[in-house]
Amino acid sequence: MAAPPPPLDLIADVAIEIFLRFPPDEPEHLFRAAFVCKHWLRVLCDPVFRRRYRAFHGAPPLLGLLHRRQLRHGDPAARFASTTSMPDFPHPGAGGRRTRPLDCRHGRVLVHMLEKEDVDLLVWDPVTGDRHAFPQPDMELLIYAAAVFCAVDGCDHLDCHGGPFGVIFVSTDAHDEIIIASVYSSETGAWSVPVSLDDGSEFYAKHGQDAIEDELYYIPYVQPRRAAIIRDDIYFTLRRDNAIIKYDRGLNCLSMINLLSPNVNNRRISLMVMEDSSLGFACIEGSSLFLWSRKVNSEGAPEWVQIRVLELEATIPIDNVDYVMPETTMSIDHLEFGRSVVGFAEGVDVIFISTDVGLFTIEIKSGQVKKVDKPGVYYSVLPYMSFCTPDHGKLLSIARTQ
Repeated sequence: MAAPPPPLDLIADVAIEIFLRFPPDEPEHLFRAAFVCKHWLRVLCDPVFRRRYRAFHGAPPLLGLLHRRQLRHGDPAARFASTTSMPDFPHPGAGGRRTRPLDCRHGRVLVHMLEKEDVDLLVWDPVTGDRHAFPQPDMELLIYAAAVFCAVDGCDHLDCHGGPFGVIFVSTDAHDEIIIASVYSSETGAWSVPVSLDDGSEFYAKHGQDAIEDELYYIPYVQPRRAAIIRDDIYFTLRRDNAIIKYDRGLNCLSMINLLSPNVNNRRISLMVMEDSSLGFACIEGSSLFLWSRKVNSEGAPEWVQIRVLELEATIPIDNVDYVMPETTMSIDHLEFGRSVVGFAEGVDVIFISTDVGLFTIEIKSGQVKKVDKPGVYYSVLPYMSFCTPDHGKLLSIARTQ
């Protein structure tokens, strides 16, 4: 006599447990499952399942990327490059409008709309399609960097869709040669009064009097690269020697922190958020990837500590192995050969490395390398991380009609 079939609720429970284990960096699997039957569609669009799915996997996955070019190369094409089997998300610059991506963080993309008269800045959620337009800050934007962030206190950033956000702009003032910053709040719809860092005393104290004789050294140019955010502190780098400035959201002030280790000669670094929530950075010297972290020593003072070295010779290829960087002050900003670190995706611990044969990712823990884009002029890669489930696509409306 044949055994009776298992109860339907048991089958449903087993299916849910299987769905929970679908890899979040390949959302196509969940979307395909949602089309199998009406029951699976309801399950996958259920808010309870989505919460369980996010909690099960923890950090949001890497879904795609945008990037910045070096200034002399102009702005990149309006494209959101998917790193999954899902197609590229439609870019707000489609149609030939000139745009400049500035940051990706907490499920949002910050875009400078350079040729749209009624919109200066746009915060765009690729997963939901939501867009929030607002004017740029009333301050000099010579060379600038910006960051978008979730403004909900205590948020775990697993599902920031639709919540309040903030945007910080940090720029070098061309006239006064100081660093200024202003913060936008989506809740008030206004920019804060700019704060400044007059580095006349602090910058010289850290660089020496020789800086006075070198105009390029003297002017504190903000690097238009992706910032690192650790709780209320937002970190950016300056052009010379990768000096680091910090904006404290709680105190609404700018300050400089101690420079990198004197053992670091590479000026192309990428700021990182380490596993212990300390500030870190990655850089490449020769064929080795070096990871550094800012630790507090036994005397209670912060210092830079080298925590890991990864060899790249056999894993990430290059063509111009014999290229030697010229000894000029401008050479580092125009470096396009060899390997260089151009970004970091926090939470998934992925570093982006640009070479003359393509853009690669390397996972810090496993050392796994993956080619994610073709060769190009990558100055700062902006990784987009978010959960993309059927509810956040166009299937919710279908589920409600079943």
